Amino acid sequence: MLTLIKNADLYAPKHLGKNDILIAGEKVIAIDSNLNRFENDAKVIDAKSKMVTPGFIDQHIHITGAGGKHGFASMTPEVSLSDLIKCGTTTVVGLSGTDGTTRDIRSLYAKARALEQEGITAYLLCGYYGIDSLTITESIQSDMVFIDQVVGCKIAISDIRSSYPTALELLRKLREVRVGGFTANKKGILHVHLGNLDSGMDILFELVNHYKFPIQHISPTHVGRSKKLFDQAIAFAKAGGSIDITTGASQYTEPHKSVLYALEEGVSMDLMTFSSDGHAGLTRSDENGNYLGDKIAPFNTNFEQVVKLIQTGKVTAEEALKLITSSPAKNLGLELKGHLAVGSDADLCFLDDNLKLTDVFARGKQMMKDNEVIIKGNFEQ
Repeated sequence: MLTLIKNADLYAPKHLGKNDILIAGEKVIAIDSNLNRFENDAKVIDAKSKMVTPGFIDQHIHITGAGGKHGFASMTPEVSLSDLIKCGTTTVVGLSGTDGTTRDIRSLYAKARALEQEGITAYLLCGYYGIDSLTITESIQSDMVFIDQVVGCKIAISDIRSSYPTALELLRKLREVRVGGFTANKKGILHVHLGNLDSGMDILFELVNHYKFPIQHISPTHVGRSKKLFDQAIAFAKAGGSIDITTGASQYTEPHKSVLYALEEGVSMDLMTFSSDGHAGLTRSDENGNYLGDKIAPFNTNFEQVVKLIQTGKVTAEEALKLITSSPAKNLGLELKGHLAVGSDADLCFLDDNLKLTDVFARGKQMMKDNEVIIKGNFEQ
């Protein structure tokens, strides 16, 4: 089945101007200024000169839920397909948080596979906050080798809920990620949750500067938690590392303002990513800090923050879009994601003149049409 998208103002994310896009199955097979010769053989969709971008990537989202710090009732639910589609997210990386007991790694794998069956692309990270990494097989390395969806491992540092890992312990996990990765033709990352302790990213600089571990396999997240931490993150990015700014929680200022500050300090947009931390458990407090209850971290905030960047007039659309397309794809080593080109996966978002999301395609299939989700999850019918 061929699908021909006509009259797209194409951001791939580089701005390529008016183009037609031809899709066969789940792949883009042609991009050209005029593909009219395929009209009789394809389903034709007129993009009406809307911006057409790659589908958005959320590289840190709790697809099976998280939370639980105020008891079982504070545990958040799983994400739903339609909620992801509503914000243009066509690729997710699911992961575990603090809880390595009630949140099972096999359940995380099953949810990722379920989202794939429902139409989007889903990966996962083994591990969680603790040093005793949760794995599907007997090790991080074998998860990387034998489980296609596993693209790395997660661990926490500089947090009272972490296991306070040493540099050598992190190095051993990095070794498993890297060796398992090149065996399975994956990049492999150690995704590092950063807490609010004063140690910040010190141990990560030790890994790079003292032990000379390749920085591209170390992926720190929640770097916008404080100004001090973000200044460390800027130094990490200047050394060639990718830094992940959380949009749904854990930030000292609005994420788009952190990006503007980093750009002023000379950080490349290619080394910055947005992720939501969606469906993490957040605390509701009154003005005095008293506990009122719990809430779910949103995951529609990635694109919202990109729009704010564009609306400041200081960042072009093609640069701002990198934060949720090509930059996370590069960090994760996903060669077919995050850009639109011949051979890439056919994940697309349509945006109107007001930067409102109107249409979404995932793996070549239209999931949202004219602001309405038309493909819903199995239990959303």
